[in-house]
Amino acid sequence: MSATLTSNQSAQVRSLAVFPAGSNGEFNLPDEMAIVIERADGCELWDTTGRRLLDFSMGWGSALVGHARPEIVAAVTAQLSSGTNFSYTTCASLGLGEELVRLSPACELVRFCASGTEATMYCLRLARAYTGKDKIVKFEGAYHGAHDVGVTSLFPQNPPDFPLPLPSCDGLPNEIRQNTLIAPFNDLEVTRRIIREHQAEVAGVIVEPLQRCLPPEPGFLEGIRELTAALDIPLIFDEVVTGFRLAYGGAQKHYGVIPDLVAYGKALGGGMPIGAFGGRRSIMEIVREDRLGNSTYVWTASSTGGNPISTSSASAALKIYRQPNTYSYLFELGEYFRDRLRATLHDHHVTAQVIGSGPLAQLIFTDPDVVIRDYRSSQHRDPQRARAVMLSLFGLGVFLNPMGTKLYLSLMHDNGACDEFCELLGRSLQATA
Repeated sequence: MSATLTSNQSAQVRSLAVFPAGSNGEFNLPDEMAIVIERADGCELWDTTGRRLLDFSMGWGSALVGHARPEIVAAVTAQLSSGTNFSYTTCASLGLGEELVRLSPACELVRFCASGTEATMYCLRLARAYTGKDKIVKFEGAYHGAHDVGVTSLFPQNPPDFPLPLPSCDGLPNEIRQNTLIAPFNDLEVTRRIIREHQAEVAGVIVEPLQRCLPPEPGFLEGIRELTAALDIPLIFDEVVTGFRLAYGGAQKHYGVIPDLVAYGKALGGGMPIGAFGGRRSIMEIVREDRLGNSTYVWTASSTGGNPISTSSASAALKIYRQPNTYSYLFELGEYFRDRLRATLHDHHVTAQVIGSGPLAQLIFTDPDVVIRDYRSSQHRDPQRARAVMLSLFGLGVFLNPMGTKLYLSLMHDNGACDEFCELLGRSLQATA
């Protein structure tokens, strides 16, 4: 076969031959729908046949600034000729680290890693070391990366009573069942009870402040913060998604709740791979290498963490986020999109709900009287219809995850892109009726 991609069929064959399911994971597309992306610009993608797709995945939210943003391209290009990685502090990583400390109320010290998965993993390890305990409290349906805790009770089928965990995939050690406690998001009473009953064993509580597309109810985050502070249990904010999407200071700024540790990734890098974690000095000092053998110590290192390419890109992204009206634009666009989604569902007499906050949205095919506030209430009552609609949208030229968990907007989306999505959604609703 020619090395030149002359058709999507040849790209399909090649990708299915080398990648399980023809992708790098999660999309769960039928083989005949597999594509290979060639380029992107703004909020649009083109595959190897030249077919245009409207992007509502945006690299799972990592390209909040948009694809091929000129400021990001310039920053990365300027750094390339000076080297790509040294596994040590650089001018680029120093400047970015200083800005993270300035913008984050939680961060007195920070370290870089290569992904959000690493960042949350290190936060959990630090919490265990700081407390000398093993158990982690997480919320049902929350994703904190590909490590063992991150994929526990991620999408449980027939979930057990709280706080029993349910691994969401095979290959996890038995200890994950013993050392993970599951709480319901937005249920402060049950969460408090779980923490209090297990306080002698709980090392930390990790939460997505905006869990997937579920906003926290008033008092929920504040109540967790109050209890964990009283018990000296580290509270960890997973801001891999919420960081820089809800406010320049992240969910900490948006909701006014300050954790002990915070993890960043995704949108921080402006589309380049990056992770960062930080927090209270008394906890972050545990990673100092001179403590090895003398005191409590946590090993953290990352060969490509803090590399000058990613950190240069991240600093350029933060400069974009600091521009006037960035967050008013994202929130107004998100509200417009969710309103248009609701109108489209209404016009086609489809029973479903729309949830989300800021530049995030999700369609839930459930009854209108269901109060969606946690993982269990956010599940589709008609999963077959939901799957069919998402696949239809993909086939009509909308790039999204057919699992339908999130629709991501970026700074390069506009009302016209939202209108186009909703026009195609209408066609998909008709086609799957």
